[in-house]
Amino acid sequence: MLLTRQTLPKTIPDIAALDDLLCRPSQALIDDLKKVEGDIMILGVAGKMGPTLAGLAKAAAPDRRVIGVARFSDAGVKDWLHARGIETINCDLMDEKAIAALPKAPNIVFMAGRKFGAEGDLSLTWAMNAHVPALVAQAFPSSRIVAFSTGCIYPFVPVDGKGSSEDMAPNPPGEYAQSCVGRERMFEYFSHKFGTPGRLFRLNYAIDMRYGVLHDIATKVLTGAPIDVSLGHVNFIWQGDASSQALRCLAHCTTPTSPINVSGHEILAVRDLAAKFGARFGRAPVLTGKEEPTAWLTDTSRAVELFGLPVVDTEQLIAWTADWVSRAMPSLGKPTKYEVRDGRY
Repeated sequence: MLLTRQTLPKTIPDIAALDDLLCRPSQALIDDLKKVEGDIMILGVAGKMGPTLAGLAKAAAPDRRVIGVARFSDAGVKDWLHARGIETINCDLMDEKAIAALPKAPNIVFMAGRKFGAEGDLSLTWAMNAHVPALVAQAFPSSRIVAFSTGCIYPFVPVDGKGSSEDMAPNPPGEYAQSCVGRERMFEYFSHKFGTPGRLFRLNYAIDMRYGVLHDIATKVLTGAPIDVSLGHVNFIWQGDASSQALRCLAHCTTPTSPINVSGHEILAVRDLAAKFGARFGRAPVLTGKEEPTAWLTDTSRAVELFGLPVVDTEQLIAWTADWVSRAMPSLGKPTKYEVRDGRY
């Protein structure tokens, strides 16, 4: 079954159904992947988004080799990938020789990086987010490289505007986001040096039922925990839509590489989202703080022009999340920390 607005389920009963939905391709993804030849290799496949992105790639291009690369500290991820026909390679991406031994796949999605706990070991954060990209960029000079980045590389912008466009110069608070600028600069430098086609995938808050801005807000409303609205505006996108756009970027690479903002096209107030969950749960949200006039927000006009609007809209995401949280379904236990304003994660 193809992913369309008409085929979306009313609820997502369990993790197996969630994974299947996240791995369901649209016709547009299938068509774009036909425009690029060769294997697809995903570096850093074992994170939150990696497994289902790999599964989505395999579902959209079933005759193509899809290779997932990671350390695989959780063996269950490897088993999950193998069950969907995805090859795996154990590799420490801090090891230059190990990177050099990887297959020279024509299409690479780079997802490796460090965010949660970034403040605990800043040298490791910089090594993962800037040194590793330099190693990868030099090892694959002839591949298309779609490199995951973050909207956090931008400065805060007024909440009554359109958000940061790709033309805005990075100027973020905090060393985590600064190291992500380093990641982009490494791919940019070697793309110029080698003529490597690519895209810098500036993703702002992908969500599925187990984590994300909506999961955080819904959980706090349900449990009566206070919700700080000082960073009072957000944009976010269904993880399946984000994964699809990342894979479609392989057909829309530029030389040299260039950034593209990916998120929902709406700027949403945390206060309003909390109220919608409150109405569904029959309880008033506990709000603290006062909305600041600025937030981390991105303008996704270029992505919408390339890919169209996301398949899953905000109201559907709210409905799915409310249902999931109200049934006490599994959580990854990784708060988005969307409310952080100083860049310290």
